[in-house]
Amino acid sequence: MEDGGGHVSRSPDDMRISLAAAMTLGYEPGVFFRGARLYCINLLLTYPEGCRARCAYCGLSAQRPGAGKGRSFIRVQWPAYSLADIIHRISSRQEAVKRICISMIARRRAVADTVTVCTRLRSNFDIPVSVLIAPTLLDDSDLERFKAAGADKIGVAVDLATPALFDRYRGRGVKGPHRWNVYWECFQRAVDVFGEGNAGVHLMVGMGETEQEMCAAIQRARDMGGRTHLFSFFPEHGSPLAEHPRPSMACYRHVQFARYLIDQNIARADGFTFDAQSRIMDFGLPAADMDRIVASGEPFRTSGCAGYDGEVACNRPFANSRPGPHLRNYPFPPTAEDLDRIRRQMGGRGKQLSDRRKIIGEMNG
Repeated sequence: MEDGGGHVSRSPDDMRISLAAAMTLGYEPGVFFRGARLYCINLLLTYPEGCRARCAYCGLSAQRPGAGKGRSFIRVQWPAYSLADIIHRISSRQEAVKRICISMIARRRAVADTVTVCTRLRSNFDIPVSVLIAPTLLDDSDLERFKAAGADKIGVAVDLATPALFDRYRGRGVKGPHRWNVYWECFQRAVDVFGEGNAGVHLMVGMGETEQEMCAAIQRARDMGGRTHLFSFFPEHGSPLAEHPRPSMACYRHVQFARYLIDQNIARADGFTFDAQSRIMDFGLPAADMDRIVASGEPFRTSGCAGYDGEVACNRPFANSRPGPHLRNYPFPPTAEDLDRIRRQMGGRGKQLSDRRKIIGEMNG
């Protein structure tokens, strides 16, 4: 990737950062919709050669024209800046930054560069650092190296809910290097090295899985000692899946709610009821409990790594939906108006939802 002056960006001296992070650090002008704030600076390793993986939905994919040369990733541009200047700007804004996340790409040197970047960050301030790893590249000792460099949390972007979909979109189906078992085995090692609750699986709704399959993947991550960071598929322009449809809002809301229940140990996927199309019809909760949890708004907020205050810092404002009334992940607490919209989006599925409408009808009658 080149900047306006023809400089070729290469990690570890240079890093790409999300547009939201660039705005937060003062590189780019702009304001966030409804006053949202980003509390995690997302850093992405960058090389002129780009990423060698071929994931069908990713803006960094080697099969996407122009990949690695300034094209968008997760819906927005990721401009590159020197790591030294990024550190300088973070240092002057430490009260606003609660976490930093380093994202690897599939290049062999990315492992050593991630260690270097993490070490430099941690030598400058006490802000916690996460690493979104590329399991395909890692040896058994690399997780310990990241921990020794100062990282405290690990993310594993499994993305797909089933082995078949993973292979289709990330593995043999696209002639890519990634393998399902390698990712899950690496996730288990990450839990072992960093401790329960300090590793998270990224999963993306809308890739052809059923709601039941996605719930099973979320439950698997929880049973292994981790959490799920949930995304809604957003078609990346120029990628092989540019025309792939987004999941319905009803589907996403139900899976969001299921993720919250599973991650908070409130309910288990094997306690849910599914219909003939494997859609969630019942969460196994009393209506009053369901209503209380929906009313909190917490299930519909961005799920990600927490900052030093225990609150989610990696809230990625508008990363998988455009700013507007129909947000997929809320980077702030939903308002009463938002919650009314969420209830409509969840629709009439499920005993609890029907019970809740009956109760409200009786109260208003």
